[in-house]
Amino acid sequence: MIDIRPAQSDAELEAWRQVRIAVVPDERAGTVEEIRRSADPDTIFLLAERDGELVGSGIAGRSDLAGQGFLAPRVLPDARRRGVGSALLHELAAHVQGLGFDQAGALTEDGGSFAFAERFGFAEVGRDVEQVRVVGDEAWPDVPEGIELLSLSERPDLFERVYHELARDALLDLAVDRPIEVSLEDWKREWLTWPEASFVALAEGRVIASAGLLRDDDQPERAENALTAVHRDWRRRGIASMLKRAVLAWASEHGIREIYTWTQQGNDGMRAVNDRLGYFTRNVSIRVRGALPLPR
Repeated sequence: MIDIRPAQSDAELEAWRQVRIAVVPDERAGTVEEIRRSADPDTIFLLAERDGELVGSGIAGRSDLAGQGFLAPRVLPDARRRGVGSALLHELAAHVQGLGFDQAGALTEDGGSFAFAERFGFAEVGRDVEQVRVVGDEAWPDVPEGIELLSLSERPDLFERVYHELARDALLDLAVDRPIEVSLEDWKREWLTWPEASFVALAEGRVIASAGLLRDDDQPERAENALTAVHRDWRRRGIASMLKRAVLAWASEHGIREIYTWTQQGNDGMRAVNDRLGYFTRNVSIRVRGALPLPR
């Protein structure tokens, strides 16, 4: 018998995390504290048990992409093809529909999960590319004249300015098929959460670029690139490379040995920057979208 129930206590959220880590081992999973801080009231976390044994988990809520919800059912490898994924998917989809959406988006990490999504009417709408950089002895970059490079730990007052002066426009420029909507409240909860590893470039007092890292408490020797953004007036001047070199140098000095990042397949400019900095491609994830309610 399959039992689907909410993950609410710290122990249940930790169990939810462990399923995510097992299914997506190459990516960081937020701590229980981060999960509680970043989740809005419309997000649900589910656990799936079969005959009393933990076999899967799921999450669903409002998507950053306009006009849709998101969902992610995950099933431990040894428990697949036994109805657990379908049970989770229907519960998650019902929640998204209850939020008023008639569409849901998801990410599929492999051919099996993509085929599973297709069975329920989901279709590909884009691809994300994971690039990885091994961190060695990294030199700090030369900062062009007239540019000031600061960490957010030095200037925490810049955090909201990065959102207002830079990030909102940068998110609209990402290579996705509908606008990304991130409120200031979302920004405070989820973005640039490691001030010491987050850098901002100023020119004549204006915020022109930012880049940083997201901490991985389970594997402290690796980290994920946070949003790298450059103001539209300052692109193609080497600013993104300069900032990412600063991030690499900071990582090298603080024991981080691997950095990974995800970019949209259409974001050729940022992937080219990463290529020049020595990143290599490890994975490609397929973004899918389907209509609600799901077919039975």
